Amino acid sequence: MQVSEIIRFLSALSENNNREWFAENKSWLESVKKEFDVLSSKLILKIAEFDEDIKNVEAADCVFRIYRDIRFSHDKTPYKTHFGVFIASAGGRKSQRGGYYLHLDPAGCFVGVGVWCPPPPLLKALRKSVYDNIDELNEIRHEAEFANLFTNFLEEDKLKKVPAGFPKDFPDAELLKLKHYLVEYKFDEKLLDSEDFIEKITNVFRIAYPFNKFLNYTVDEVI
Repeated sequence: MQVSEIIRFLSALSENNNREWFAENKSWLESVKKEFDVLSSKLILKIAEFDEDIKNVEAADCVFRIYRDIRFSHDKTPYKTHFGVFIASAGGRKSQRGGYYLHLDPAGCFVGVGVWCPPPPLLKALRKSVYDNIDELNEIRHEAEFANLFTNFLEEDKLKKVPAGFPKDFPDAELLKLKHYLVEYKFDEKLLDSEDFIEKITNVFRIAYPFNKFLNYTVDEVI
């Protein structure tokens, strides 16, 4: 099966996000879910070639469930309309460490690298690390291959002011306002049918590996 079949299933689910349609198409879900699990396992093996922390990670711990938690949500549709996997050591999708995320979605596919939504003590430590080691971080993010792929940090929930404890005139003050230390690279879904899709996505992760390494030095001191 081609990986793009996953997108076809998700597109159909987006138009029929109800339990009746889902039950009628359970075998289709099982087929594309198996394809995504195999894809995730292959990515883990390839990433482990340059990031030793990933060697013992299992896909089952990294792939997100398709069922939505609607208890506290205004959106009561029961299913997610994307597939996602967060490949990280020390907990997979539940890990606080910087990791590698793949998102397949009819509305847009992308990969993400870094730490998403760190709890307050870890966020504070990461900000201090950025402040104390800004030259090292700038060397990583301004490296040609990295800068070509990742033009911005995720700015969702970004603070309007520099957080307390840091000088307002810090040259890279915008980095201290971030709530997530995560970079994203969007790609065309046509890439999914490429024979070297896994190699291309792995290469994106490889280029971002120094960024994860930078973040995880601090994460490992805190958690």
